[in-house]
Amino acid sequence: MNLRHPIRTAVLVTSLGALALLGACSKPAEPEVVATPAPPITLGTQVDDTVITSSVKSLLLADDLVKSFDLQVETRKGVVQLSGFVDSQAQIDQAVSLTRAVAGVTDVENGVTLKGGSTTVGTKIDDASVTGRVKTALLADPAIKSFDISVVTFKGEVQLTGFVNSQDQIEQAGKLASAAEGATGVKNELMIKQ
Repeated sequence: MNLRHPIRTAVLVTSLGALALLGACSKPAEPEVVATPAPPITLGTQVDDTVITSSVKSLLLADDLVKSFDLQVETRKGVVQLSGFVDSQAQIDQAVSLTRAVAGVTDVENGVTLKGGSTTVGTKIDDASVTGRVKTALLADPAIKSFDISVVTFKGEVQLTGFVNSQDQIEQAGKLASAAEGATGVKNELMIKQ
């Protein structure tokens, strides 16, 4: 009995090996379609981008001309995206100038828009509701990583900024924002991660 056990094991291993080879040879494997992920970003780059974003936000908040909580700042690999709504072109120019002066900034994408008139409390509440609806729709869509998307609304116009993995995500985010109740228009400034 002791002699038969090693022989059985050898026969079993050989048989399994032969079956595996036959299975591998019988049919060519079909190529797998895989979505192209965004290029990896290192921890150091993430820290640098966070420092840049914080520095830009601090400068914008401290500046007497700009001093706005209505501006959004997103950074990826040194590229800073500014978005939001301000009262004058001078504020836009100052915001861009301050951003360019921050160490580590390689480029500035200016998506800041002029407000074009005063708003009422009711309009501000409506805009906040639209922003909430858009954010909810983005979070509910499994194809979009909405944590990298900033949403700002002014008089019904929704502004999307941030970085996503593909053109499909940019288009889907725009469709979702357009479909949100109360949205009168969409300014889609999303960029593909590089």
